[in-house]
Amino acid sequence: MAKKAVASLQKGEGRTYAKVIKMVKSPTKSSYSFQEEMVHVENLKDYLAK
Repeated sequence: MAKKAVASLQKGEGRTYAKVIKMVKSPTKSSYSFQEEMVHVENLKDYLAK
């Protein structure tokens, strides 16, 4: 299934987005979780600076 999603993003406007996976620490537990988002390439540096 991942191949379909990646292949569909390679056409047209899909190239202007990047899939970002961030590791976020839980405030209540000492564990980490992963947060996935689609971010526009122009806003990528601002998103990662948060």
